[in-house]
Amino acid sequence: MFLESLTSALAEGPSVPFTVLAVRLPLALGAGGVIAWLYGRTRNGAGAPSLPATLVLLAVLIAAVTQVIGDNVARAFSLVGALSIVRFRTVVRDTRDTAFVIFSVVVGMGVGAGHARVGLATLAVAGLAAWLMRSGRGLAADTTEWVLTMRVGLGTDSEALAREAFPEFLSRWTAGSASTARQGAVMEVSWTVTMREGARAAELVRGLNRREGVQGVELRLRDDGN
Repeated sequence: MFLESLTSALAEGPSVPFTVLAVRLPLALGAGGVIAWLYGRTRNGAGAPSLPATLVLLAVLIAAVTQVIGDNVARAFSLVGALSIVRFRTVVRDTRDTAFVIFSVVVGMGVGAGHARVGLATLAVAGLAAWLMRSGRGLAADTTEWVLTMRVGLGTDSEALAREAFPEFLSRWTAGSASTARQGAVMEVSWTVTMREGARAAELVRGLNRREGVQGVELRLRDDGN
């Protein structure tokens, strides 16, 4: 009796076969990976470190939800309504968190609409993508950004110092703000920087502190609010 009830609850109407899902979802995963890689290689300036992983997840999730919606207008409006309610009532700061909210809605909608195989396939493929890209970068280049602040004497050329010292530790740096501190006795200069592969934050701080004219160094991870 229980088995019959379970089978009836999971019974599907016309649905996409597993063989088709096995092609479409991994293809979306691969395409999302290419997009994330291109984003990491071509973007300039600041960006969210978790965005590459979000791009991959969204590619899979959009491919999955179209299998559930099909030509059903009512389901399309239901999805928009569900996402609106969840998104605006759930405080999220990271783009990857938003992707997981959509992930949950898509899987739940698939199962609830009688497309359990789509929900399960989405859970498997998108879950694999999230696991592989759990560091936030995945196929993209290392785009983790830091805010580097140096305090130097007024007689020190901070730009010349950066050109001389940064290449050893950093793959990219962009000038930020400059101001005076300690009643004008010290210049405080900041950059948005990306570490070289294998470089360590502690080594960068120690290396800069040894430079003549440097009176202090602060290095912190950059967040979306800078």
